[in-house]
Amino acid sequence: MDALEIIQRRVARELKPGSLVNLGIGLPTGVSRYVPAELSVFFQSENGIIGMGARPPEGMEDEDLTDAGGGYVSALPGAATIDSAVSFGLIRGGHVEATVLGGLEVDENGQLANWVVPGKMVPGMGGAMDLVTGARRVIVAMQHTARGRPKIVPKCTLPLTSLRRVTLIVTELAVIEPTDDGLVLRERAPGIVVDTIVENTTAKIHVPEYVPEMVLSVRTLEEASAAAA
Repeated sequence: MDALEIIQRRVARELKPGSLVNLGIGLPTGVSRYVPAELSVFFQSENGIIGMGARPPEGMEDEDLTDAGGGYVSALPGAATIDSAVSFGLIRGGHVEATVLGGLEVDENGQLANWVVPGKMVPGMGGAMDLVTGARRVIVAMQHTARGRPKIVPKCTLPLTSLRRVTLIVTELAVIEPTDDGLVLRERAPGIVVDTIVENTTAKIHVPEYVPEMVLSVRTLEEASAAAA
């Protein structure tokens, strides 16, 4: 199991049955592969799709069905297309249960930087700022380091996406929760020891006496319903 699959599988276990969930482009998009249809999670793309499905087989792409990053997607039975104003109204109105976004940096305050690297051209900020501000839960799905450089840092050096604290950080090494008292290590990936996580994190992180291993199996409807109760 590679790093991306570990992250995607663990994030998928956070999603509640029947919820409206936004998936960011890139790594977060793959989370949908590990959410069984019986959970009835409605994936939203901020360009105007509710009920977004996986990328279609080659040759079956529809130019009218793309995600916010321009990648081809499918529409599940019962899906709806809406205009951008309605889509962002759902986000800004607090109707999105969770958003799963990639990250460039997250700091000790739980603040996220993920929309721009100064000096590099970007097509636009997209919906990141609205999502981090408006979604009920903000889950950052990212690799723990970039070219050996820790991405969980004392203070973000890149422009912040929002002043709001994110809900959870999931990497291939750990699950970390930002709290009023700082970052708390909640879980470690299978086979990973706490020292490895600490060595790859420059931010101060609180380590409980017992840190369980992540569960990476696909969550059943019964498990998800019990967790959401």
